[in-house]
Amino acid sequence: MGPLVPYDGLLPTTLADLLSNSLVLRQTAPYLPVPALYALAATSKTFHHIVHRAPDVFRFLDLSAVKSAVVPYEPLDSGGISWRAERMDESLTEDEFYSGPLRGIFSKLERRHVLRCVHTLVLDGLSVPADLVREIIADDRFNVRILSIRDAKHLNERKLMQVLRYAVRPSRPEGTPRIKGIYFFSPHDPRPIEDSTSKKRPFPSVDRGVMTSQGAQIGAEWNQKSSKALNTALARTDDKWYQTSGRLIKKRPSSEWAETLKACEGIIAFDAVLCRGPRHDPNRATYPHAPSHVSYLSPAIATIALGPSGCETCHSSPEAPATFGFSATSQLPLLSPPPLHSSTIRSAQKPHMIDGSSPPPLFARCDDCLKGRWCERCNKWWDEDCYSGSTVAQRTELQQTEFTESIQANGATHMIPKQTIKVHMGLCVEHCLVGEMMAGAGSNGMWG
Repeated sequence: MGPLVPYDGLLPTTLADLLSNSLVLRQTAPYLPVPALYALAATSKTFHHIVHRAPDVFRFLDLSAVKSAVVPYEPLDSGGISWRAERMDESLTEDEFYSGPLRGIFSKLERRHVLRCVHTLVLDGLSVPADLVREIIADDRFNVRILSIRDAKHLNERKLMQVLRYAVRPSRPEGTPRIKGIYFFSPHDPRPIEDSTSKKRPFPSVDRGVMTSQGAQIGAEWNQKSSKALNTALARTDDKWYQTSGRLIKKRPSSEWAETLKACEGIIAFDAVLCRGPRHDPNRATYPHAPSHVSYLSPAIATIALGPSGCETCHSSPEAPATFGFSATSQLPLLSPPPLHSSTIRSAQKPHMIDGSSPPPLFARCDDCLKGRWCERCNKWWDEDCYSGSTVAQRTELQQTEFTESIQANGATHMIPKQTIKVHMGLCVEHCLVGEMMAGAGSNGMWG
């Protein structure tokens, strides 16, 4: 038995004492799911007062894993539905039906005087009609700065774009919109919605060949982890926009979305940026060997992250890379996931560096600005000044070998040697295409 410690009359610090400190509460609350916060508030009057009276508790609100925020699939009647007072009749529109659960949650938060305390609102994967987004942006009862609606359901994109363009109109009231950032384009990692009443049994596995074996699946998983670790080490950050990630936005956004981002520049930031390739600038659209009828491109959203190294030859680009802390906010995307402890655009755009170094440069472009000049496997690419791939790609290798361009200068013909093709069929010729040919030779592959 150890020596007795003299009693000094002071009681040990309790959890209530810790959470009563606003700094501790603000750092802790974003890590707690909403059900955990309400469970904590139900334990005692002290915790109830802390949860419902402190404005920092709901500063970051993630409803994506809240069961009551999910719209049930079966038809509903008027009995026992807490989030809808009116009956199911013909006057209930589709948007009102699908926004019902979230409207009910917002009404409860408003009655408890905490709705305006929400500065970062995460609604990923939920039913979020465009009319509800309009209310979050324009209604005075909301004070949301950063909104995440990634993979939202029942969201009319065309109507959402109209809402955003109206919110940033030149004649808008001063100080509006309050919202400064929207997550929409990047995928989200869904959290499982816990339901203790249902336990799903796993489906029996079906043997579909050697690639479905446990060893093959483990090998593929380790290859993916190794590739992710290598990209993180090379870029010194785990943010995919700053890594050599390749295609980040799988579904190509429409030109209307590009026009919407253009209209929102400097007002609302997104988790995507416009491509700044020279072909999108009317003053810089012409470059050597570029046909005049394809030299200019309308605004487009950058969907491909090219890494911090730049062009394979010059290690830069004609438009220069975007750099955090120096470039305009419209040139930098919001990085996933949304920040927990701050609702500013700077915190949402700042890369997380694993070694504390300065953020790397950001190179990102659209598909059209990389056509014929980007390897889809190793992500090497060449800019317009180093390789006019759009011209060379119009000729086959045989035509390129047998034909050389000629020009007339001072009455004499000067032969221009052929330009070596760097990218063919989406693969760089020097490395990936050769490897594909070797792998396919004699094995009924693409060259077998």
